[in-house]
Amino acid sequence: MKKSAFFVIAVLMIAAFVLAACPAATPAPATGGDTAATEATTGDTASTGGDTASTGGDTAASCECTDPVGCVTVGADDPVRVGWMMVVSGADATLGLDSKYGVEIAADDRGTIADHAIELVGEDDLCSAEGGQTAAQKMSADSKLTAVIGTSCSSAARAAIPVMCNAGVPMISASNTAPDLTAADRPADYWCYMRTAHNDLVQGAAMAEYAYGAGYRKAATVHDGSLYADQLQQVFADKFKELGGEIVAQEAVGPQDTDMKPMLTRVAAAGPDFLYYPIFVAAGGQVTKQAKEVPGLEGVQLAGADGIFSPDFLKAAGDAALGMNHSSPDFSAFGAEYPALLEKYEAKYNTKPLSAFHAHAYDAFNIIANGIEEVAQKCDDGSLVIGKQALRDAMISTKDFAGITGNLTCTETGDCADPKIAVYEVMNADPETWDPGATDTSNPMKIWP
Repeated sequence: MKKSAFFVIAVLMIAAFVLAACPAATPAPATGGDTAATEATTGDTASTGGDTASTGGDTAASCECTDPVGCVTVGADDPVRVGWMMVVSGADATLGLDSKYGVEIAADDRGTIADHAIELVGEDDLCSAEGGQTAAQKMSADSKLTAVIGTSCSSAARAAIPVMCNAGVPMISASNTAPDLTAADRPADYWCYMRTAHNDLVQGAAMAEYAYGAGYRKAATVHDGSLYADQLQQVFADKFKELGGEIVAQEAVGPQDTDMKPMLTRVAAAGPDFLYYPIFVAAGGQVTKQAKEVPGLEGVQLAGADGIFSPDFLKAAGDAALGMNHSSPDFSAFGAEYPALLEKYEAKYNTKPLSAFHAHAYDAFNIIANGIEEVAQKCDDGSLVIGKQALRDAMISTKDFAGITGNLTCTETGDCADPKIAVYEVMNADPETWDPGATDTSNPMKIWP
């Protein structure tokens, strides 16, 4: 072999020894909720229910996702993205728009989250299972989404929750009230869900206590097949019977039904003195108008719940709504900051509150923001790494949070509300007079407690 060949071999051997002595490059951190990448960087990290390597907002020389569910990465110059899923079209649009407005005001007031701007994105849940499913599929595909406020309606929630939880995106509702969503035996794939709205175990019992205390002894109920209405009317019925009253009829209608007289005729034959129909605007307006035209129901007290507690219901029912009762959150029991929220609401949207849950949405947004600021790793380049399960755990660990709707503490299954329910009476059928948050107005007027 020639000397030149020996020389080349010697040089290559020396180079190989030098490279072997150099340290391996540090793996890149997992990004944007890419679970596979997370598993590759965490090795045998145990799933500890959100006990991650988060620095709780401290700047880290390098950020590595160690969350068992995955992470959301927010670029140095990018906003923190928070989502909403609410009904913003159709007959029940005021329910979702009211909550959406509360979220937007909360974001305005907050300004930033973990020193990053805030971006709000959303989807219409249509107040239906199908709408909730579709909205959740769209939202869950967004790798930059930190958490979602929604849905508006419990039926939409039942379809959306498993989708969002499978993606590891925390979900907190301002207006879902169906008891089974936070029941002790709820499905395991509801782990990421919580709410700032009251549980209808509270609302249904409150309305029953009012009705019985006001002297009514024979009640009938109507639901529309929705998760919300069916469970709420049953809670009312059970409590009313427990108090000593009688449930003489339990009927159902479709949410888009227009001819309510056959159902109302059956109700009239049962002889109630109180009719509770915790349904939504379209069907609720028809029941209210037609009940006035059915013999035997002329003197029966009509009553609804927060699903029709809006000026749009007055538009749907007209003068037939006069004297009607509604169960709803007690606006007079909200915190000292509520009047300021009302001022911002009217100034920004040129309207009085459209429904009952704007303050609950405001509080829900701040629970998300507080959670992000608690768990986000602040990287030396200005970016954030937010563990998905860590965020959920921080949110559901909320304790003694001084929100607008009260002093909020979440249970392990996601009930975070400080529930206070009142009964209101419609004093004027003109939608322009609707102002439930004011203390100097009589429409609707609080009559209990």
